[in-house]
Amino acid sequence: MRKAIRYLFVASFVAAAAAFGTGAAGAAVTAPSLPAVQAITPSSGQKVGIAAPVTIQFASAVTDRAKAERTVDVRAGNSLAGHFTWLDDRQLMWQADKFLPVSSPITVLAGRQTLKFETNGGTTADADMSAHTFTVWINGVARTMPASMGKPGRETPVGTFPVLSRERSVTFDSRTIGIPLSDPEGYLITGEFAERLTWGGVYVHSAPWSVDSQGNANVSHGCINLAPADAEWYYDNVSIGDPVTTHW
Repeated sequence: MRKAIRYLFVASFVAAAAAFGTGAAGAAVTAPSLPAVQAITPSSGQKVGIAAPVTIQFASAVTDRAKAERTVDVRAGNSLAGHFTWLDDRQLMWQADKFLPVSSPITVLAGRQTLKFETNGGTTADADMSAHTFTVWINGVARTMPASMGKPGRETPVGTFPVLSRERSVTFDSRTIGIPLSDPEGYLITGEFAERLTWGGVYVHSAPWSVDSQGNANVSHGCINLAPADAEWYYDNVSIGDPVTTHW
């Protein structure tokens, strides 16, 4: 009778191990499910630029980030190559390794959600900090405008940045970049026709106060300054996700 009980116990243990795994494998199987996907941007049906990132917001903090990333697929027919960045414990951002295909439907699968957005014709911009110019290409046609970028010590960052937002007016406060208002370099001003390039506060915007320097010298605190008419034209023609490349 004791042998029968022992064999029953061993058989039950083996069956349980086969069903649930042991050690790390067992922990993976019994790990809590991922939080639900709360929102995805771009939104369904939105038309955006070819550098637009895809952001997935979860309903609560994600503890298994690798698992969450495996639930995301961005495709234009076939899956697109890209990389992930966690903005915080709930927000996951995907960016294509190259630009998204132009004038194409893009499908995003995240968790149990699926949506489609579209890309535009591939509007791009180039900020040449040595030539002090800002050139925009729309459907292969270029418009070059005089510009002023970041002065020595406050240089505009180099790279390719997607337009993150368009703001008809925005308050620029030097305190957000560590300069007190009482400092000779301090400022609190309203800018117009602005496009955010970084969450750190780099914008393309209208700057009537620096028109004399635009095309000649870099005098800003890091933003790309344009004349009012040029800034308004860019504001009217740019889309969220359009890439801006800055270089010397």
